[in-house]
Amino acid sequence: MATHHPHGNIPFWQDPDKRALVYQALALLLVLLTGYYLFSNTMTNLERQNIATGFSFMGKEAGFEIGESLISYSAAHTYARALLVGVLNTLKVSFIGIILTVVLGTLIGVARLSANWLASRLAAIYIELFQDIPVLLQLFFWYSVFNDILPHPRQALKPFTGLFLCNRGLIFAVPESHAAFQWMLWTFPAACALIFFLRKWAKKRQDKTGKIFPLIRVSLCILIAAPLLTWLAGGAPVKMDIPRLQGFNFSGGMSFSPEFAALLLGLVLYTAAFVAEIVRAGIQSVSHGQTEAAMSLGLKPALILNLVILPQALRVIIPPLTSQMLNLTKNSSLAVAIGFPDFVSVANTSINQTGQAIEGIALIMAVYLILSLTTSLFMNWYNKKAKLVER
Repeated sequence: MATHHPHGNIPFWQDPDKRALVYQALALLLVLLTGYYLFSNTMTNLERQNIATGFSFMGKEAGFEIGESLISYSAAHTYARALLVGVLNTLKVSFIGIILTVVLGTLIGVARLSANWLASRLAAIYIELFQDIPVLLQLFFWYSVFNDILPHPRQALKPFTGLFLCNRGLIFAVPESHAAFQWMLWTFPAACALIFFLRKWAKKRQDKTGKIFPLIRVSLCILIAAPLLTWLAGGAPVKMDIPRLQGFNFSGGMSFSPEFAALLLGLVLYTAAFVAEIVRAGIQSVSHGQTEAAMSLGLKPALILNLVILPQALRVIIPPLTSQMLNLTKNSSLAVAIGFPDFVSVANTSINQTGQAIEGIALIMAVYLILSLTTSLFMNWYNKKAKLVER
């Protein structure tokens, strides 16, 4: 007897599969029509008010200065150059902030679980305090600390030689320009690549022989020895560019402005409180019986943490940690409130001068979308590498 499809002899409007396709097609058509209406209405209104559209303004002279820039910039440069400066400033805050947040949040999360009563209580107080204060208020607080509480350059705090703290920011000594330091920068990614291949080899070796390779200690030695040997091979330059007070400001060395320092401090302290809770929850998600079993096998605490606890805790930690990294990047847009020239601040200035509001807002949305997607892709890749594989 021939087998018939259960919905083969009924009209399509009674077939749930076909109805689902029709509903999806109608929903897509509605979205497209709505988008077309909004676009055409916007273009008609812009044309009626004689407002130019497009991104041709990016090739024109910007005509405004930017206080901080990682690349050369002046008012004579184009809007495209100014927007690039804003993007780089946002990347600088986000990159440094994410690294510091992960380190600080991990330390506080571990301290929250410490058997030491004082360390545990201090970590709990930190988490409750910084989670409950809005990040914008924290930015205002730290900005006022740098501008109203810290002394003027002539009375700058000097914890040790070459470091100054005042209302102009944090000024510190750096090595003078030398080819050896450029070579040292190139050795760092080379050392990371070597550690990556070493890790794969160590894992294969352990699977075959059962012997554990001291990967962490060897990796730290490589990260320290590679730049050190490069520095020695380059002549071991030791001359420093020390800041000097000239007039009402410092010259030489490197400095972090009050705006940058306040933004970085506020974002890191705020986000680290949430990361600490994520780390605490991840560690506590691992059954205590796992730790007891590892101890009964004679494993040392460091090996228990590296081989038993962390591999299982990471699958809980990574997804919410990704969200906190994205939050820090997006919260960096609050820099406009304290005068740091991030991308939103530069884009707003460009909008005010050119009147290209739609294009400016579209650029802001595109930049933060790209940053968020890039971070998500990397963390999703790492999550797949760190997750437990069922056998």
